[in-house]
Amino acid sequence: MDKTYYISAETLTLERIAQALKGGRQLTLSDESRRRIQSCRDYLTDKLKHSDELFYGINTGFGALCNIMISKEETEALQYNLVRSHACGMGEEAPLPIVRLMLLLKAQSLSHGYSGVRLELMDRLVEFFNRDILPVVYEQGSLGASGDLAPLAHFSLPLIGLGEVYYKSKKRQAAEVLASLGLEPLRLQAKEGLALLNGTQFSGAYTAWCLLEARRLFDLANLCAAVSVDAFDCRPSPFDERLHAIRAHEGQVKVAADIRRWLDGSGLAVRDKYYVQDPYAFRCVPQVHGASWDAIRHTERVFLTEANGVTDNPNIFPDSDAILSGGNFHAQPLALVLDYLAIALAELGSISERRTYQLLSGARGLPSFLTAHAGLNSGLMIPQYTAASIVSQNKQLCTPASVDSIVSSNGQEDHVSMAANAATKCYRVVQNLERILAIEWMTAAQAMEFRRPSQSSPAIERLLEHYREVVPVLEKDRVLHGDIVKTVDFLRKNLLKP
Repeated sequence: MDKTYYISAETLTLERIAQALKGGRQLTLSDESRRRIQSCRDYLTDKLKHSDELFYGINTGFGALCNIMISKEETEALQYNLVRSHACGMGEEAPLPIVRLMLLLKAQSLSHGYSGVRLELMDRLVEFFNRDILPVVYEQGSLGASGDLAPLAHFSLPLIGLGEVYYKSKKRQAAEVLASLGLEPLRLQAKEGLALLNGTQFSGAYTAWCLLEARRLFDLANLCAAVSVDAFDCRPSPFDERLHAIRAHEGQVKVAADIRRWLDGSGLAVRDKYYVQDPYAFRCVPQVHGASWDAIRHTERVFLTEANGVTDNPNIFPDSDAILSGGNFHAQPLALVLDYLAIALAELGSISERRTYQLLSGARGLPSFLTAHAGLNSGLMIPQYTAASIVSQNKQLCTPASVDSIVSSNGQEDHVSMAANAATKCYRVVQNLERILAIEWMTAAQAMEFRRPSQSSPAIERLLEHYREVVPVLEKDRVLHGDIVKTVDFLRKNLLKP
């Protein structure tokens, strides 16, 4: 398989993003992108040489200082000062996979040839990606308009020899790493600092990561639901294809089909049932999980439009002799779908915890808390507490960020998206969902032990057999933190498609 991704106007997909995150993947600029970038730069250089017109951030100050003209002699200092002055992020460091995605997304956006940057800058971004030189970026500081300014400033510092990077798994001064590799710090030219800082690549990188994880966790949620359905001795009728054909939401139809495939050949599913109907947490899995899938798909469409667009400002159009100042840096599209995605994923966790609760309730022939010796042993009582706690934290994290705004830059930037806050919240919801689903899997697997000798489907039984090699049946109380951690790891490593 070719391990090179050619950055070009060709559509960037989630599959290509996933491939780019894998070790050994390399980026390179396509010939077409190099031509477009050089053409745009040549136009800008000529324009500045022969015109005294004011162009925002190119020969003026920034934000509320946009009407202050900067001389040609001070152009380089203007861009240098921009990056330094905006690097005031705080909070936790952004995870390294997020920073790697930022490099990819920034290179993709600038490759269209509407930003006026030099090929030298593009080559350095590609080199950072290919050598795995990852700038230290902080989570807090972006309002999600005028670009993700503070995070992207920290992202840009190492290009000019400032700030810190992770290189070969160690945090080091950027200047030291550049020197060790024989690389000179870049001297930013007109427009380049602004092109680096304007953009939605911080919020976009989180969105990409959350979407990739959302796909995996959606499949895991369907698997956990299928195991729980059999463990709780539920009826198969709620997953009948005919029911979903007459409502026909894409996600609902997909989930019902997934559950049917997981339960194909299950002895538990086809045995006589005493109960006429099952609780909603089991019966309404297609409707609830399906709605979340539709939200994931909508978020994908918005994100991919953003990732394949140009989000800095101003933008340069050599073919029509125009430099236009606008608002493509405004991350409202991402802010809204990040809030939507967080809610959709939190709901997968919410209904999962309800299934866990039902399995522990002592109903349908299962012992309370799934222990044969309740009282002396608490069984799986407290993992459900943990799941409930995490579910409630997700509810708190799902307070929308996109409905908030705050005035900045002396009123020049008077409506902002808060997409970065939506992004970092969604990231935590994703992490929480994985833990909730692991607790459901652990609970459903334990419940299955009380259904023996009856069997679920061959596909589920194979997974349960492998799982028991990692986490043994709970015969008596033990410290369960380790079991949950091992369960998370097991579910990450195993193929979870029906």
